[in-house]
Amino acid sequence: MKSKGRASIDVGADGVAIITIINPPVNSLSLDVLYSLKDAFEEAFRRDDVKAIVVTGCHGKFSGGFNISSFVDLQQEKVAQPNPGYISLEILTDTVEVSKKPLVAAIDGHALGGGLEIAMCCHARISTPNAKLGLPELHLGIIPGFGGTQRLPRLVGLAKSLEMMLTAKLVKGEEALDLGLVDAIVSSNQLSDTARKWAVDIWEHKRPWNIASLYRTDKMESLGEAKEILKYARAQALRIAPNLHHPLAFVDVVEEGIVSGPRAGLIKEYETFEVLIRSGPCKALVHIFFAQRGTVRVPGVTDLGLVPRRVKRVGIIGGGLMGFGIATAFLLSNYHVILKEVNDKVLEAGIERIKANLQSRVNKGKLSREKFEKALSLLIGTLDYESFRAIDMAIEAVTEDLSLKKQIFVDVEKYCSPHCILASNTSTIDLNLIVDEKSKYADRIIGAHFFSPAHVMPLLEIVRTQNTSPQVIVDLLNVGKKIKKTPVVVRNCTGFAVNRMLFPFTQAALLLVEHGADVCCIDSAFTNFGMAMGPFRLFDLVGFNIAMASEAQFVSSMPGRIYKSMLIPLMQQDKRLGETTRKGFYLYDERRKAKPDPDIKRYIEKAREISGVSIDPKMAKLSEKDMVEMIFFPVVNEACRLLAEGIVVKASDLDIASVMGIGFPPYRGGIIYWADTVGSKYICSRLDEWATIYGKIFMPCDYLAEKAARGIPLSGTMDPAKSRL
Repeated sequence: MKSKGRASIDVGADGVAIITIINPPVNSLSLDVLYSLKDAFEEAFRRDDVKAIVVTGCHGKFSGGFNISSFVDLQQEKVAQPNPGYISLEILTDTVEVSKKPLVAAIDGHALGGGLEIAMCCHARISTPNAKLGLPELHLGIIPGFGGTQRLPRLVGLAKSLEMMLTAKLVKGEEALDLGLVDAIVSSNQLSDTARKWAVDIWEHKRPWNIASLYRTDKMESLGEAKEILKYARAQALRIAPNLHHPLAFVDVVEEGIVSGPRAGLIKEYETFEVLIRSGPCKALVHIFFAQRGTVRVPGVTDLGLVPRRVKRVGIIGGGLMGFGIATAFLLSNYHVILKEVNDKVLEAGIERIKANLQSRVNKGKLSREKFEKALSLLIGTLDYESFRAIDMAIEAVTEDLSLKKQIFVDVEKYCSPHCILASNTSTIDLNLIVDEKSKYADRIIGAHFFSPAHVMPLLEIVRTQNTSPQVIVDLLNVGKKIKKTPVVVRNCTGFAVNRMLFPFTQAALLLVEHGADVCCIDSAFTNFGMAMGPFRLFDLVGFNIAMASEAQFVSSMPGRIYKSMLIPLMQQDKRLGETTRKGFYLYDERRKAKPDPDIKRYIEKAREISGVSIDPKMAKLSEKDMVEMIFFPVVNEACRLLAEGIVVKASDLDIASVMGIGFPPYRGGIIYWADTVGSKYICSRLDEWATIYGKIFMPCDYLAEKAARGIPLSGTMDPAKSRL
């Protein structure tokens, strides 16, 4: 049984009480910890041998904030909830902050969320240079609930505090010092002694006894300036997250403290927090939080006790669109990279693209010049496989050409060592078509599907065949962690998980347009739903050649579920290929800004003529809700097939794949989570209705139909006997 978190108190000969938050690994603030912390403070206040107090966390971490598991417990009413405002007002404001003994926070590792809110109640804060401080609660659909909305603006100024909280930005110790969030920076080994001395100096009036953070005014803008800043913050929140209420609610809470005073702000803060923690977006975002961390748990693989092998040298074949991005991701994580190309010209072009990627990060302040030079020093270009003898992993990243990929693996295997992982970045092709299942090195074959741009996109789809060894999967999971990717392990099939879900998304969109719906209206419906772009803007971004190559794979593997449209082939004939040619479903200027093209109607009419499709008057009048459902319900249907076939182990893995691979809005919880909020019975009935009118592309699969008939969630556990995995 997991032990409860707590706070300890230890009083030294100097009269300083060290109160330590103990709840490894990140010293999160469960209710147990908070109640224990209150007891420790009250004991220190009572004791005559205590003249000053230092608050810290065990094992070099101050506190990672409120325990996210406790959010779930509160949402599901599994635990007794404290009275509203008990923590922020009664404990932190009316007990801790009014202490007559100096309080100093000694911050190492991180002080996030509630951890930073506790630190801000102290009279001084001492930090290490690399400690991270911030209030990232808005990323979970809530607002700070322990007074952060009121204290941070008074410590760093309104404008900076709004930026930090609205963007969930974390600052390191040095920046925190410049902002006024902390009072001094010292090394980790000096932190405890410095904090103790600082506390004693305040007690002995050698240092100023600062005004309580809640009542500081020296950093606050004038009321007129504050109103303009708040107005701008609201406009930005509406622009960035038009479907979300909690960013606007947060700005309202901050404003209440400025207009009506900080105590009124605290009251509005906890009232708002109580509403938001039970809201749909908060529940969905908490689900995504845990689902993301659960992708690394793969039954039958990660529970075998296998230790990841050391991977330091990576060979990448192909320096094109995907290859140079993959190389960049590895270089940024200090891997040695060998880039293989077919001739000097394309090799030089690939290396230049990698340099440009790294330079872009330097220009944005995300990479120092020193680390830029270090990354480049780890890169080697080559025209043959001789140097592949020393690598630990080879990644094929050429175009989706099956014969080319097959030949590459034949060549690579001749040079690589017997322990070398042999990975393909194919986005669609069944791995068994690339490498024969009976090959002597089939146990080392694995899919490492990155998403473009590979050094930016967070998802890594790890594709296992029937023969891939668990050791190789464990190795790649570890590599994914080191290059800061979220891995999702899937079973091998055409399109794997992400692109198999994405295919019906684009298929249904083409069907709607040919039957009378408008391209721009469909894309607008999806951006209003929360997607970064709609299906036709996505077509243009990916490029028509890649889209049609992908379709060719699905036509052969799932012929009964294809909507055959000539729309894109007709556009290809006129050299309209998407963004790269500045013409696709939209027209693009030199900055790649899209604008509608009236000429697209001519192609749609020609495609209708070829397909023998006539305009359905209902399609021209579809609501945005109907557009989203007609295109996303087939995606849900395909996701159900992936579960039924055992392509994925957990429904939550599909939620992460849809959010990080397709751009599904995280505040809707992912494709299966969202489907469960809509209801399997409703989804199945609509698909049945559309299948009768428009064909098999909408036909519900058995898994969905069974769940709908029984009225149970799609995320329910699949019968292992029916799963391939």
